[in-house]
Amino acid sequence: MNVLAPHYRNMEKRELSERLLDFSAQVIRLLDELPEKSAARKISDQLLRSAMSVGANYEEAKGTDSRADFGHKLQISLKEMRETRYWLCLISRTGMIASDRMQNVIQEATELRAILGKSVATVRGKAKPAVG
Repeated sequence: MNVLAPHYRNMEKRELSERLLDFSAQVIRLLDELPEKSAARKISDQLLRSAMSVGANYEEAKGTDSRADFGHKLQISLKEMRETRYWLCLISRTGMIASDRMQNVIQEATELRAILGKSVATVRGKAKPAVG
């Protein structure tokens, strides 16, 4: 039984999956640019775990059998995206990688965080109605 809401089944399911996969690949490539320093290695480990977890948990959510489990997996994806964005911002702020190089990946993390947050709110029935 697929518990995705009808608008998720048709609209953004594949697109969001692809965006999350592309985002994880972008983060992996970015990690190769970090300097060989102790702090950078620790950040790299944390960032790699959280960035890969976002898409993995989203994929698990799509295969759940209950709305509650679907919402729970989405919530984990959102939590991991928040952490991922934090590490990306820290890399930028410390200058480990030039901030202009970080802008696009941080923007994508911000957009994906908003999409996942809205999805969690929709599943929980707490989404704000569209105005217009």
